[in-house]
Amino acid sequence: MSDTLGTDAAYGRRSQGTSGAGGPSAPPAPPRAASRRRGRAKMRLEIAVLSAPAILVFLAFVIFPVALAAYYGFYRWHGYGAPTDWVGLNNYRLILTDPAFQQVLKHSFMIMGLSLVIQGPLAIGLALLLNQKIRGRSVIRVLIFVPYIISEVIVGTGWSLMAQSDGAINDLLAHIGLGALQADWLSDPKLAIWTLMAIITWKYIGFAVILMLAGLQSIPEELFEAAAIDGASYWQIQRRITLPLLGPTIRIWAFLSIIGSLQLFDLVYIIWGQYVSGTAGTSTMAIYMLAQGRNAGNYGYGSAIAVVMFLISLVVALIYQRFVLRRDLRGAVTEGAVG
Repeated sequence: MSDTLGTDAAYGRRSQGTSGAGGPSAPPAPPRAASRRRGRAKMRLEIAVLSAPAILVFLAFVIFPVALAAYYGFYRWHGYGAPTDWVGLNNYRLILTDPAFQQVLKHSFMIMGLSLVIQGPLAIGLALLLNQKIRGRSVIRVLIFVPYIISEVIVGTGWSLMAQSDGAINDLLAHIGLGALQADWLSDPKLAIWTLMAIITWKYIGFAVILMLAGLQSIPEELFEAAAIDGASYWQIQRRITLPLLGPTIRIWAFLSIIGSLQLFDLVYIIWGQYVSGTAGTSTMAIYMLAQGRNAGNYGYGSAIAVVMFLISLVVALIYQRFVLRRDLRGAVTEGAVG
């Protein structure tokens, strides 16, 4: 009996020594929380280092000029020396009540709407055509895209010469027996806006077609084959499959077209100038800024116009993102979170 008790006591002492501080213990659990914190800190550092150059460029060439223009917009300033003639919100009040600004604002939104209505369907149709296996489609793609890469100065100068009263367009109409269609394409207010839209469409349709072609080529071919086997016609396939799957590309193109239309300047200035554009009905907010700001020697007022243009473009972009691009952005964020 005593031997048994001694054995149990010795076993108890050995057990205590093993589990005590002096003996070997079980390996500690890995510090998962600390590891995750270090991983997140490393990821934030990498993001900061990689995005810092782009952020600095954005601050230097976008945010700082906008802030400086907003500052000058509170003064009556002639472009030299320090601004001292404080006018407060008077410049902005004058912009919003000026009938000329209201007119150019109307022109800008008209150009925006017509660009979407004309270029969108035309680009989709050309993309569907050029996505087919037809002879010479590579050459046609190049010819459609070439105007987009030509300088706006060259395009504006060439079209201004051809569309004059004694230019190539009227001369061509006379030679082919359509002299009754000759018109003042640049100065007539009823025709000038359509002349501008024709030039804009010719210039920028190539970019839209390239985007649409990229979107079409990302659609799996098996979907079209399955729909054809089920008896769907060509137009049913385009309506039920192509257009819905092409939706993200169309929405991105529309966003770029909207912002570009609101900031349109170069073609209008080169073809019509700041004076003729007003009477022809093609003036834009950027043309108004140039005429009332730099050319009038009132840089404070011109800076205020620039700020108003920026705010209008920003509001339009935010509204478009909120109600149109929300679905696409949510999908991108979800995919990033899952990955």
